[in-house]
Amino acid sequence: MAKTKLLMIGNGMAGIRTIEEIIEREPDMFDITVIGKEPYPNYNRIMLSNILQNKMTIEETIMNPYDWYASNNIHLITDDPVVEIDRERKQVVTSKGQAVTYDKCIIATGSEAFILPVDGSRLQGVMGWRTIDDTKRMIEMAQTKRKAIVIGGGLLGLECARGLLDQGMDVTVLHLGEWLMEMQLDRKAGELLKLDLEAQGMKFKLQANTQEIIGDSHVEAVRLSDGQVLETDMVVMAVGIRPVTKAARASGLEIGRGIVVDDFMKTSDDDIYAVGECCEHRSKVYGLVAPLYDQGKVLADHITGRATEGYQGSTTFTSLKVSGCDLFSAGKIYETENIHGIEVFNSVDKVYKKIFVEDKHIVGAVLYGDTEEGNRFYNMMKKGDTIEEYTLVSLLHKAGEVDAISVETMDDDETICGCNGISKGQIVKAIQDEGLTSVDEVTKCTKAGNSCGKCKGQIGDLLAFTLGDGFVESKATGICACTDLSRDEIVAAIREKGLKTSKEVRHVLDFNDKGGCPKCRPAINYYLNMIHPTEHEDEKASRFANERYHANIQNDGTFSVIPQMKGGVTNPDQLIRLGEVAKKYNVPLVKVTGSQRIGLYGIKKEDLPHVWRDLGMRSASAYAKKTRSVKSCVGKEFCRFGTQYTTKLGIRLESTFEYIDTPHKFKMGVSGCPRSCVESGVKDFGVIGVENGFQIFVGGNGGTDVVAATLLTTVPTEDDVIKLCGAYMQYYRETGIYAERTAPWLKRMGFEHVRDVVLDPEKQDELYDRIMIAKKAVEAEPWNEIVNASSDQKIFEVEKV
Repeated sequence: MAKTKLLMIGNGMAGIRTIEEIIEREPDMFDITVIGKEPYPNYNRIMLSNILQNKMTIEETIMNPYDWYASNNIHLITDDPVVEIDRERKQVVTSKGQAVTYDKCIIATGSEAFILPVDGSRLQGVMGWRTIDDTKRMIEMAQTKRKAIVIGGGLLGLECARGLLDQGMDVTVLHLGEWLMEMQLDRKAGELLKLDLEAQGMKFKLQANTQEIIGDSHVEAVRLSDGQVLETDMVVMAVGIRPVTKAARASGLEIGRGIVVDDFMKTSDDDIYAVGECCEHRSKVYGLVAPLYDQGKVLADHITGRATEGYQGSTTFTSLKVSGCDLFSAGKIYETENIHGIEVFNSVDKVYKKIFVEDKHIVGAVLYGDTEEGNRFYNMMKKGDTIEEYTLVSLLHKAGEVDAISVETMDDDETICGCNGISKGQIVKAIQDEGLTSVDEVTKCTKAGNSCGKCKGQIGDLLAFTLGDGFVESKATGICACTDLSRDEIVAAIREKGLKTSKEVRHVLDFNDKGGCPKCRPAINYYLNMIHPTEHEDEKASRFANERYHANIQNDGTFSVIPQMKGGVTNPDQLIRLGEVAKKYNVPLVKVTGSQRIGLYGIKKEDLPHVWRDLGMRSASAYAKKTRSVKSCVGKEFCRFGTQYTTKLGIRLESTFEYIDTPHKFKMGVSGCPRSCVESGVKDFGVIGVENGFQIFVGGNGGTDVVAATLLTTVPTEDDVIKLCGAYMQYYRETGIYAERTAPWLKRMGFEHVRDVVLDPEKQDELYDRIMIAKKAVEAEPWNEIVNASSDQKIFEVEKV
């Protein structure tokens, strides 16, 4: 018997969730075809802001990769939107002329950005923001443009503005309302949000009505209704969305604000359904993910013949994904004759909480600065609990007097994952029935946590609560909480499985958190660079901010800039440039550093690319886990005690091994005599000139825990020093744990073992050859070529600290 042909128009979150629900109920009932407008598989549109804010890659937003469609026998058509729905023939036609027939059709075309109908709205540089391609376009423009205006101070506009700030742009938000996010926040919370975002560098103009966008071919400025003209290189419209209904309207389906559907998501055609942002249910159109997933569940029940009461509408909630701003909003957030507000404001910690009560029931909540109670209020609203047993306002309780909110005290029917409607009881049951032991396993099994991800902390708490002593977040050998695997296990797997990217490592090795964490992301990036020096593309987003800035953030938020001075040697031209730059940018402190370089301290973030451009010098690797510096004395050339030409050797060492990644910073010192003026005896690799050559000391540390270096050997020539240094450094690179200095590494590996390896002629040659391969790869990296960079953005990759 032939299967029913089910056609899904749309490849977004709502549509594919509906398909997932259908397959879960009846995996063999339908012959499924999915047609998508974009050239990608289903991705998490909520996370576009994370791409713009440099927190995620495009690949990490993919929710259903291509092999998911194949494994579920789904025919996927991408990059080819439907332009015609022929209801009489029961077929659709795509923009590329493909005709696809159906028995049942689901429309999930979503929405598109609303573009204000003002003069200039079609200029280049004016855009909406809904897709991966929109996001990529913004990032590309930010490489060459400086000023951006975002029109709209709602949720989408603020997330966009934060991302453009992180791309290094000067961002102004124009908002028609009296305060930000007025649809989700009351005035007080909106004002607090504005203050916090201004502190991050965002600019605002409220009650700003855009009259005209100015420019010839590309946007140049925006004129407001009050006559103000604001210069800009980019305009992003974030004033709202509208359902995509063109093909549905042309086919004769009933259209209101969206495609009109009944409680079972059926349109005016019995064989066509609609879900998501494109549909209108009971005169309401939803733009948040939780209601769309609820609709998908109802439609899946109905179309597979299961009993369902139908879709009854949703109570929505909002949380903002802007760094440093913690807010929650749900339900009705306005006061009327029957709705009254109860609020608490702690101006010391900038914590604001307000609940809205009608007939002794919570009907809305706004939380700012502390959103821990958001889920509790949301659950009370959904269940219709009264507030009769609650103290409405409480102040200055001693610590411990009020029970903390915890998963242990939550009822089983309370929601943990609001996006997917997953309760505590469902998660606990899945943990117990399926033997789940990690957050990622819970997400795979229940879908909790796979949308906005804000509930993953509570999922972890539920695992600990449910499994008790049987729950182990990660083994002691694991490099972080994301995995139980040790450094050696990860490195071995990378080699054996040929893994080439961090994402491959995290997915193939089944990390608990597929996105990684601040501890494992840079570590895995280092291991990949070390193992595949010529094949792995360095993942800059996984590096620490100081490395991306080529500057070190100071305690007041300014930065220090330290140009390279090989071996501590400079010249008059460099000194003149340093002085000119210091004067030009009003640098408050110019200081000789402990590594024999000159540092400029107190530079503003926005001045960093211009400082590097004006200096015309390469950055010293003073901020990274790699060859840091080579200190040298003047040696035999000038000092009466000197036995060797140490300055020349210091420069040669730094030139040979500069910018090569190591597990931790790697410092060297070259002294011309046993007096060791540059403290060679406490360096990772120390050289002391003697009459018959050079003494080599290794494993020293002059930091918090001072460790004296150990004499490794004495070699006769500078060539021998270079060769031995390279072999020693490469062995450390290949066997060291990320963030492990050479002192503990040498102790862990055993001095005698390391000595035997690096002094063995054959092994020494092999190690040196491998580090030279790494050197060639480093030389090919454009991010290292600061002097030759052709633009500020190549000199300085801007990212929020």
